[in-house]
Amino acid sequence: MKSDILSAIGKKLRNVRKEKGMNLAEVAKKSGITPGLLSKIENFRTMPSLPVLYKISEALEEPLSEIVKPVDEEPEASYTLIRSGEGERESRYDSKGLTYENLMSKIIQSTPVKVVTVTVLPGIFRKPLANDSYELVYMLEGEIIYGLLDEKVHLKEGDTLYFNGQIPHSLKNPGSTRAKLFKAYFMNQGD
Repeated sequence: MKSDILSAIGKKLRNVRKEKGMNLAEVAKKSGITPGLLSKIENFRTMPSLPVLYKISEALEEPLSEIVKPVDEEPEASYTLIRSGEGERESRYDSKGLTYENLMSKIIQSTPVKVVTVTVLPGIFRKPLANDSYELVYMLEGEIIYGLLDEKVHLKEGDTLYFNGQIPHSLKNPGSTRAKLFKAYFMNQGD
C-alpha cells in the first residue's frame, strides 16, 4: 500500500479554498463546474481530469504545480491504525443530514480505496447520487433503505451491500434513531 496522492490533492484543494475564505459555490462558479462536483473532488469521491483540476487551481489563484506537489513523502508504515474519533470529518455539499468520517484513503493493488463511516440522522432522505466507484456498505447500527434503480434494499444492523456507485442511489433512514454505516469506496480507474 502507498499513500493516496489523489486524496491528498482533494484535501489540499479544500484547505487552500478555506484559507482564501472561499466557499464551494464561489470556487465552482469561477472554475465553471458545479459545487457538487467540487465537493466530490475535495472528498475524493471522484477523480478530476487534468483540465478540471487546472480550472480549479486558476479559480483559487494557486499554481497547479503547488496543488499536485507531493504532500506526503514519509516512508510507508507497515500498518495503518485509526483510533476511535481520529477520523477526519467531511462536509459534503450534496448530503445534508449525513456525517462522514474519513478513516483512510489509500491505493491498494493499484486501486484507490476510501474507507469512511457515515452517520445518518433519523428521517433523513438523501436524493439519488452517483459516483465513480463501487461501494461496499456494512450496517453498524440502525437501518437504512437504499434506492437502487427501481429497487428498495432495506438494510439492518449486520447487513452488507455491494453495488456499482455509478448507478444513482438514494438512501433513507426510516427509523427513529440514527443509523451508522461502514463504507468502502473502490474507485474506478477510468479509461
